[in-house]
Amino acid sequence: MKIIPQIYQNDKKIFSTVSTFFKKYRVASVLKAANAYKSKGIPTLSIFFYLFSLIFDNRSMYMDILTGKNEKDFAKDTVYHFMKSININWIQFTTLLAGRIIDDSIEHLTDNERVNVLIIDDTTFERSRSKKVELLAKIYDHAKKQYKYGFRLLKKQLFQHLMYFLIPGFVLHLL
Repeated sequence: MKIIPQIYQNDKKIFSTVSTFFKKYRVASVLKAANAYKSKGIPTLSIFFYLFSLIFDNRSMYMDILTGKNEKDFAKDTVYHFMKSININWIQFTTLLAGRIIDDSIEHLTDNERVNVLIIDDTTFERSRSKKVELLAKIYDHAKKQYKYGFRLLKKQLFQHLMYFLIPGFVLHLL
């Protein structure tokens, strides 16, 4: 009698769950709408699927390569080129994906009489004890009426009648 190791079962479960998520929310079309496509070579969906699976497998790409657990069809340089691509609009990707999740899974949970509100918040991400952080800037905090060291953070939140809120996208403005 052979026993299937627990690790193998977890990998199959993660693969199945991520595949279901990608199909349900049509992640391939969202990636394409965010300008994430290639003219030749490995499809961007398979690279993104690999990165997305690593998150839920609680493993880094380095450890994945080191253990040789997942045999993939591309090298680590392909993943790095994908992540560094200046053509991909990640803000648009997260906003479109959050919109699909809200439309397909969350919107029908609420009543039509409830009021939906989109809140756009410009907050300060303060780093007052830091002096040598990369891209740190001296910014003016309008709420406290004083200058601080930090970053400017723009958040978009969907708030539905004191029930919950979602943050579909954020931008860290570097001054």
